[in-house]
Amino acid sequence: MKWILNIVYVALLALLSPVILWRSFRHGRYRQGWKAKLFGNLPVFAVDEKVVWFHAVSVGEVLQLQKVVTNFQRHAPPKTRILITTSTDTGFELATSRFPDCSVSWFPLDFSWAVSNAIRRVNPHMVVLVELELWPNFLRECANSEVSTTLINARMSDRSYRGYSRIRRLVAPLLHQFSVIAAQNEEYADRLIGLGARPDVVTVTGSVKFDGVCSDREGKATLQLAELFGLQQEDTVFIAGSTQHPEEQLALKAWKSLRKDHADLRLILVPRHRERFDDVAAMVSASGCKLSRRSTITTENMPTADSVILLDTIGELTACWGLADVAFVGGSFGPRGGQNMLEPAAYGAAIMVGPNTSNFKEIVHQLLQAKGIIQLQSEPELQTKLYDLVDSPLKRSQLGQAAKATVLSQQGAVDRTVKLLEAVLNPENSGNNAVVTQHAA
Repeated sequence: MKWILNIVYVALLALLSPVILWRSFRHGRYRQGWKAKLFGNLPVFAVDEKVVWFHAVSVGEVLQLQKVVTNFQRHAPPKTRILITTSTDTGFELATSRFPDCSVSWFPLDFSWAVSNAIRRVNPHMVVLVELELWPNFLRECANSEVSTTLINARMSDRSYRGYSRIRRLVAPLLHQFSVIAAQNEEYADRLIGLGARPDVVTVTGSVKFDGVCSDREGKATLQLAELFGLQQEDTVFIAGSTQHPEEQLALKAWKSLRKDHADLRLILVPRHRERFDDVAAMVSASGCKLSRRSTITTENMPTADSVILLDTIGELTACWGLADVAFVGGSFGPRGGQNMLEPAAYGAAIMVGPNTSNFKEIVHQLLQAKGIIQLQSEPELQTKLYDLVDSPLKRSQLGQAAKATVLSQQGAVDRTVKLLEAVLNPENSGNNAVVTQHAA
């Protein structure tokens, strides 16, 4: 089976190579980490060190993992080393800055030789995967090497469930290998068990996304951005974040229309992917609006009130959400299924999302129940609902406070998750740690 997979992976890599080469040339992506990806040349650790290998695919998972790793390190036994791997350039960049006391590397591609070499070099005591990572050769090699694998903050969207259900015979043995699966909610737990996970290892811990999200608008990073952007107390700030085409254009059109009556309305655009920064900048300039790019703003060329601010840096969106009076969370006017809306919710921003939020179905449901979010059904609604919120500070406040209260009430998943990991790493002490009730199949 592993050689069949290897052939499939080689064919896919060959098929995608023109895209990879183009993006490498055009956007500077995919240039790093090829020795680790293709050959598994990951760091080598001392024999007497207990290595815990955490893997986060990209930026979103790295941010989630930071909360778990920080808590885990407080209780880890002596000579425990942490390895963080990621799969994307932006994820690697962020992991390097967020985990200065950990080893950071690249996750190997699922070629049998790459994963076997990686596991041999790292010699982990435990592998921790985030959300849903099912790489057959990697998981099989972990099992052959008697390495415990765990899946935390596990989720199974409608789309993924439909897809995996078609290949259940292939998925079931992979899920069966996990010694711990910490699911975000009961629905995801049921789906994972239905696909082959062992009921006795599945636990509902809640989502770690609720934990550790900043709710302090007076945080240092947020205040620094406010000063740099020249924001005034009387300004109403509209942020369209984690956006994809054509969401920036929709937000810009709505902002231009509203500024006729609301000169104090400011706009900040934050595209989801950095390779789109230049395209979005060109779109703003072509519309006739002034543009200020975060990467070039200094105290000498601060944005004016009629400038569109483009946040073209990585890792600052979290702090930037703290500036928002009104927030549109992108990826929701298209097939992607939406992006994480918990950060603006925790700050108490009045949140709008598009109709497609399947990636965050449960969270959106909770916020809708609490009247803490507006879900738009069409693109023109963005402008009309924005006008309502800008015109009514009371409505903004009620919406934002309901969202913030919802986030704060759901916290605690990180502690529950870490207790599960500690029980795997130190089974002799697991009896002293009351975790949470396992999922009942």
